[in-house]
Amino acid sequence: MSSATAPVRAHRTVASPRPWIMGILNVTPDSFSDGGRFEQLDAAVEHAAAMVAAGAQLVDVGGESTRPGAPRLPIDVEQRRVLPVIEALVQRGIPVSVDTMNASTALAAAGLGAEVINDVSGGLADEDMARVVIETGLLFIVMHWRGHSATMNQRATYGDVIVDVREELKRRLAELIVSGVRPDRIVLDPGLGFAKTAEQNWRLLAGLPALGTLGYPLLIGASRKRFLADLLPRDAPVTARDPATATISALAAQAGVAGVRVHDVAATRAAIDVWEAMQP
Repeated sequence: MSSATAPVRAHRTVASPRPWIMGILNVTPDSFSDGGRFEQLDAAVEHAAAMVAAGAQLVDVGGESTRPGAPRLPIDVEQRRVLPVIEALVQRGIPVSVDTMNASTALAAAGLGAEVINDVSGGLADEDMARVVIETGLLFIVMHWRGHSATMNQRATYGDVIVDVREELKRRLAELIVSGVRPDRIVLDPGLGFAKTAEQNWRLLAGLPALGTLGYPLLIGASRKRFLADLLPRDAPVTARDPATATISALAAQAGVAGVRVHDVAATRAAIDVWEAMQP
């Protein structure tokens, strides 16, 4: 772990009451928010360094778009995109997470010094992911997931979205622990925008305390997602969603989450600073 940044902790503690900030680095041509901006190594490294300077404790490097309707990417293409960036960031002392559903990519990233595996499928897309988590001992972000991007919008059917997501995460936790994953290496993500309608996303955010009763740290990834566009004029650019994202970050901090995953690190840091200053 770089001495230049605070360590990423699974749980918030008395010594570390703030949620940690994960800065998003998409090295893809087709991500919904910033596709194509950071495909070149120098641009990716520069942006990662800027996010750390702005307050990110971790940079999440992803090479496969998971926007609604996105097709799967060949693993070799994903690795050509992400591994050189991860290597360069680790060499510069920047803590790195790898955003991947592929166990071989996660293992290669761990070998280069990545500290966290962020798997939007929670290990369901690749049956070898749990083994990689066990072997490497890395922190494992387990997202609520019902299927790949191409079909996930068809799976947004719930009785009560808070109850159902909580129960499905609980079931996935049990499966991972039985397989040998250490409970203290797991962080949960309710999967905003993944097989969820806008209304369901808002319900989940309101229901964070109920999800917290599972007893595991939570990561919230609302940044620039489509449901935030409903708050804005129709022609607003995607970056106009950043103030709403920062507000959610502060409210998530109030709800006790362990971390937030964002594009605009500075805005979220400012929002969390305000929240922290208001604490008794």
